[in-house]
Amino acid sequence: MTTVERVQPPPTAVRPKVVARAGLYALLVANAGVVTVFFVQAGFASNALIVLGRLAGLYAALLMAFQLLLVARLPWLDHRIGMDRLTSWHRWVGFGLLWTLLSHAVFITFGYAQSSSMGPVDELVELAETVEGVLRAIVALLLILVVGAVSARWARRRLAYETWHFIHLYTYVAVVLAFTHQVAAGTTFTTSPAATAYWWTLWGVALGAVCLGRLVLPLWRNLRHQLRVSAVVPESDNVVSVYITGRDLDRLPARAGQFFLWRFLTKDRWWQANPFSLSAAPDGRRLRLTAKTAGDGTAALRHLKVGTRVFAEGPYGAFTTLHRTRSETLLIAGGVGITPIRALLEDLHDHVVLIYRVATDQDAVLYDELRELAHAKGAELHLVTGPATPDKLAPRELARLVPDVAERDVFVCGPPAMTSAVLRTLRDLGVPKPQIHFERFSLAG
Repeated sequence: MTTVERVQPPPTAVRPKVVARAGLYALLVANAGVVTVFFVQAGFASNALIVLGRLAGLYAALLMAFQLLLVARLPWLDHRIGMDRLTSWHRWVGFGLLWTLLSHAVFITFGYAQSSSMGPVDELVELAETVEGVLRAIVALLLILVVGAVSARWARRRLAYETWHFIHLYTYVAVVLAFTHQVAAGTTFTTSPAATAYWWTLWGVALGAVCLGRLVLPLWRNLRHQLRVSAVVPESDNVVSVYITGRDLDRLPARAGQFFLWRFLTKDRWWQANPFSLSAAPDGRRLRLTAKTAGDGTAALRHLKVGTRVFAEGPYGAFTTLHRTRSETLLIAGGVGITPIRALLEDLHDHVVLIYRVATDQDAVLYDELRELAHAKGAELHLVTGPATPDKLAPRELARLVPDVAERDVFVCGPPAMTSAVLRTLRDLGVPKPQIHFERFSLAG
C-alpha cells in the first residue's frame, strides 16, 4: 500500500472558508425571500397579530431546516468552516428559532383570542382541541424550550455531555412534530402547488442531509474500513497513543489537523464517543491518536486490547493546510494541543516555525518525535517552558522568536486560556485575521 500524499493548495487560492460561509448566507437569504413571497401570495388575515404570527411561524420553519443542515456534519461544510464554528452558528440559530417559535405561538394565540373575545389561555385550549396539528405544535414548542434551557451556558456547564446530548436529541422529535403541524395547519404550505413542492423539498433536503451526514456516511465508512486497535503506546504517565489500522485507509479522506469521534467497542465503553485529533499525518496504512488521561474515558485507553474494534465518525475539522494563505507557517501548541500540530508539521513542506508551550520539560509530549521531524524538515522548534505568568508568548517575546510572524499563516491549538492569549498577541502584532487558524472541540447535537 502506498503512502498518501496530500497536495497542498496554493496560498493564493480563494479561501474555502469564505466561499462556504458566503454560500450558507446566500442560501439562507434566498430561502427567506422565497418564504416571504409565498406568504404574500397566500393573502393576509384581517387580524394583524395573526399575520405576524403566521410569518414568524414560517421563518421558524425555515430556521429549523437550516439548523438541521448545520448539525448534519456534511464533509464539504465541515472541512471548510470547521465544526466549532458550525456549532457556534447552530447555537445562535437555535436561540433565533426559540424566539421565532415563541413569537408565532404568542401572536397566533392572542390574535385569535382578540377575534373571538376569549382569553388567551382559553383560546389556546380551543385551538388545541379543534385545529388539527396545534397540539403537536405545542408539544414541539415545549421540547424546544427544554432544549434551549439546557443549552444555556450556566446549565451546559453543569451537565455531563452524555446527558446534554440525550436531551438534545429531542430536537429531532420537535422537528417532526413541527413539520406535521405545518402540513396540517399551514395555509402557506397549501396555498399553491409551487409552495407545497417548495416546503416538501426544503424539509426533504434538510432531513436527508442529517441522515446522510450522521448515519449513512459514518456507517458506510466504518463498514468499508473495518478499523481496529493495532497498538497502545504510553507516551508518559498520563498520555497514551493508540494506533488504528483497517482496510483501504488510503481511501479515507482524512487530513493532518483533523479529528474523529472515536468509539472503542468494548463492553463498558462502546456507547461513549470522544473527540481526539490525529497526532500523525494519515499515511494510508494507519491512524494515530494521542490523548491525555483526564477522566475515566481517556484513562481506559491505556487498557485497550490489540484487535479491539473501533467505530470512528469523521474526519472532522477545518484545522488543515487547506486554509493556508501564505507560503510559510508558524505552529503554536500548548500542552496536549500538540497532537494536531505535530500532524500538521509532518504535512507541511515549506519553512515552518513550531513553538511548543508547556509548564515543564516533562510536559512536552512527543517532544523527541518533534525534534527529529523538525530536523528532517529543516523547521525551527522552540520549547517554551515555565508558569502561565508572566506570559512567555506576549507580543514582545513572540516577535523575538518569530520576527516575520505577520507574514506567516499561524495555526494555534492548546488550552482555551492559552489559545485566547495567543490570539490576542497575534492581533497586537498585526497578523491579518485570514492568516490565523484555530479550532476548538465543540459538538452540536
